[in-house]
Amino acid sequence: MSQGELRATAMLLLSAGALALAAHAQDRMPMITPDKMTAAQKKAVAEYKEMRKAELAGPPWSVLLRVPDYVMPALEMRLHNLNNSALDRRLTEFAILIAARNWTNNYEWNAHSTLATQAKLSPDIISAVAAGRRPDRMAEDEAVLYDFCTELLHNQGVSDATYARALEKFGEAGVVEAASLEGYYTFLSMVMNTARSPLAAGVKPALAPFPNNR
Repeated sequence: MSQGELRATAMLLLSAGALALAAHAQDRMPMITPDKMTAAQKKAVAEYKEMRKAELAGPPWSVLLRVPDYVMPALEMRLHNLNNSALDRRLTEFAILIAARNWTNNYEWNAHSTLATQAKLSPDIISAVAAGRRPDRMAEDEAVLYDFCTELLHNQGVSDATYARALEKFGEAGVVEAASLEGYYTFLSMVMNTARSPLAAGVKPALAPFPNNR
């Protein structure tokens, strides 16, 4: 076996081990039971239910409940992204996947890869992002968004050329939306990664850690 093949095999083994470890890592911040909630937490749960017409039952909301004042602002931003974004649903979900992949957050990836498919984002694009590479054969708006989001995440800013392309394609509102999506889903990913929020029972993580992730 060549040195390159040995390295590739080692990476596969490391990734498999990391996935297995992640799958069995203890949830540091599970849902708080009603009998242990503070008055502020109960209020946040009730407001969440009223606005979303659903129970607050899992991540990231169950984690954010530790700081109940975070719950409703985070939910309002989520509902904006869902219903009122200046970017269409396909591009919104694409941007979310880019952030989830950057942080190897399988919880967000699991939810939004399904939503991205429903929004007609190409399966080849989704697979490429999961593998950590630039997708081939993107539409022009997808390529502009991908370059903008990845440059922002990796460089903590965007070049004049990248900004100009995004501005021409999406306008100022779209640029702010794209940057905000990366920031919002970075925030959620960081919180859930810290809490080690698990996937649902029986769901396998789709993302392997990048080689430099520890």
